[in-house]
Amino acid sequence: MKANEEGLTLIEVLLVILIISVLLVIAFPNWITVRENARLRACAANMKKIETAVEQFAIDHKLSGDDPPPTIDQLLLDGYFKTLPTCPSGGHYTIEGNITRYEIKCDVHGKLTDLAGNL
Repeated sequence: MKANEEGLTLIEVLLVILIISVLLVIAFPNWITVRENARLRACAANMKKIETAVEQFAIDHKLSGDDPPPTIDQLLLDGYFKTLPTCPSGGHYTIEGNITRYEIKCDVHGKLTDLAGNL
């Protein structure tokens, strides 16, 4: 080897690897948080769509009082959705209660009313 050859020394390579590692350690937790917040917002948007569909179903079928709300499958079969809403985290949606007081829940993210404070 000639003394004047250009290239990186082992110390320089290790320093570059160290800098990249530090940047990854800082960025990775933020990326996970941003990803989970996006999933939470998408789930809340799905539950809002379900809520709108339930209200439209109640109007169309003249439901009131203690009538049970429709199921997600019933809303899909009756054409209130083009495709079944799916939680980005793999959760499943349920509608509980009666038509005047119902709650939409995701088995991963919880109730729509609880998500409102996290958005």
